[in-house]
Amino acid sequence: MNTNDTFLEILRQSRTEIKPAIFSKLDDAPPDLNAAYDAQDRLHKLLTHELGNLAGYKIGCTTPVMQEYLKIKHPCAGAVFEKTVYREPAALSFASFIKPGVECEIAVHISEDMPHGETEMPEEAILKYIHACSASIEIVDARMPDFSSLSTPILVADDFFNAGVVLGAPVTEWKSIDLASIVGTLSVNGIKSGEGLGSFILGHPIKALSWLIKHLNERGTSLKAGEFVTLGSVVQTEWISEPQTEVTIEFEGLGRASVQFV
Repeated sequence: MNTNDTFLEILRQSRTEIKPAIFSKLDDAPPDLNAAYDAQDRLHKLLTHELGNLAGYKIGCTTPVMQEYLKIKHPCAGAVFEKTVYREPAALSFASFIKPGVECEIAVHISEDMPHGETEMPEEAILKYIHACSASIEIVDARMPDFSSLSTPILVADDFFNAGVVLGAPVTEWKSIDLASIVGTLSVNGIKSGEGLGSFILGHPIKALSWLIKHLNERGTSLKAGEFVTLGSVVQTEWISEPQTEVTIEFEGLGRASVQFV
């Protein structure tokens, strides 16, 4: 096993064996974002054996609150796997995470395969590929105890904290909703802990989707029918410290999503 394989094995174990990702050395960590996404692709091939096929994508650091929190000033992409997609209301075992967190996000659901090889697609053209939008909770996990001291490429290689997604009911009449002006709220055990506007997401949520489309095409792939994308949290991550915690998020016009850690 070479050093790069060792790095990926640590990441794999943290996802599938609930084992904190502790690196004895970082010589084999990806040195830049291109190398990070290459490592991410390799990790995905390992994870599909235990987490199922790729079901969608997440985008991190698309809002000022999350960019400030993580000290990263650009979006970052990660994948979501079949076995970590849940419908609301969801009940998840607290013990199946290292340090779980929740985020308040808008998800878009893709209706048909997007063109391959187009690195630039007008935002108006993107809209016809969106079948529905929904409220969603991204489940994240602080698999690396000292993540604040690690480089962005290491976080990207690990799918940028993703541990799953709870999807609310899809809203097919979403075009009548101004996604930029809607308010999203996150509540823990019935008490509101944060709120934010759709416009926090790169100025407009569709701009985040546009960023991902370009990113995937530059990586030689594209969004497929049936996949979904979560566009980034409008509130700062809420870390869950104990079981018997219920989290609910709501977006005006898009409904709600909820999860209980048991």
